[in-house]
Amino acid sequence: MVQPAWQDQDSEPVLLSPDSAPAPAYGTGSLADLLPTVAAGLGVPGFGPTGLDLAPADRVCVFLIDGLGWELLKAHPEEAPFLHSILGSSRGGTGRPITAGFPATTATSLASVGTGLPPGEHGLPGYTVRDPQTGALMNQLRWKPWTPPAAWQPYPTVFRRVHEAGVPAAQVSSPTFKDTPLTQVALSGGHFHGRLSGEERMDLSAQLLARSDRALVYTYYSDVDGKGHRFGVDSDAWRGQVMYVDRLAQRLAEQLPPRSVLYVTADHGMIDIPFDEESRIDFDEDWELRAGVALLGGEGRARHVYAVPGAESDVLAVWREVLGDRFWVASREEAIAAGWFGPAIDERVYGRIGDVVAAARDDVLIIASRNEVNESAMVGNHGSMTAVEQLVPLLEIRT
Repeated sequence: MVQPAWQDQDSEPVLLSPDSAPAPAYGTGSLADLLPTVAAGLGVPGFGPTGLDLAPADRVCVFLIDGLGWELLKAHPEEAPFLHSILGSSRGGTGRPITAGFPATTATSLASVGTGLPPGEHGLPGYTVRDPQTGALMNQLRWKPWTPPAAWQPYPTVFRRVHEAGVPAAQVSSPTFKDTPLTQVALSGGHFHGRLSGEERMDLSAQLLARSDRALVYTYYSDVDGKGHRFGVDSDAWRGQVMYVDRLAQRLAEQLPPRSVLYVTADHGMIDIPFDEESRIDFDEDWELRAGVALLGGEGRARHVYAVPGAESDVLAVWREVLGDRFWVASREEAIAAGWFGPAIDERVYGRIGDVVAAARDDVLIIASRNEVNESAMVGNHGSMTAVEQLVPLLEIRT
């Protein structure tokens, strides 16, 4: 078992308060604010001003690059010269960071983008979470075990509301995503166009914008994230993907029709975690962390811990004692009060959040070597509220 770091033999560990975590900027500068702001600018009824200041445009394209966080983009100007140039407000564009939301993970972030709601309302508050109706862990990225999508996330997407208001909306992505439950609950509405190559997606996105006086188009690329998980963000494979996606963004930007805006963003950043016992704490081998725990959800840097009934206080105390100098460890109520999941929590979402929620501050993971074999072997990881994971770019190019 890994013990807390001590200042000296007689000192107490310095525990992190849940209130000290840098909670996402819901309502003023998060992924959940992007499409509602865009819809308001398109004149769609029901959408008013948000705290995210964006000038209106008749044609809007959102290009989401999975895994390319703000800090990573800033650190790689040679691999991403086009995107990096926007950070300096050249090429007629602007760039700034916004926050992904907690946890900073794909299923949660895509739902925040598509619904315009924080996780506490759309109800996808983690990689895996407990289904209060069945007691089983639900993987919200792979949608296993299968759960009725509309019951799990009942709110209409911004795409649907925009399209029904008479503004054509479309998604351009891999054909494999067309009928997935995650697409249904997060990114549906209007027309889905499946294209295999990145170049095809960029070209079609520009064409769709040009077909109407007003339009909203979303396109997506996943392999930056995939290479980061497998090889790490310090690998040649990851850098090669950044170089490729930089060319894709430039290709799209150069085809934008008049009165258009392109927003390039991401769903989270990523951090490489060393393969040693100090950095990778194995829940499956740690009897103290397992005590009183019925289910372990979330992912390595953003854990939902579900206690055996009656053991909630004991589990919180142990997790805080063992991990509280490297993780923000909170009870469900503390995490909600600190705004980790947004300003409001729907009743149906409350039980999906762990009795204990642990978010990593340091370069450390809680793995589960037997029950999460593939996830425990990943080099690059994400999920927490550190800047490298939480901050994502919002790069803007107008014509």
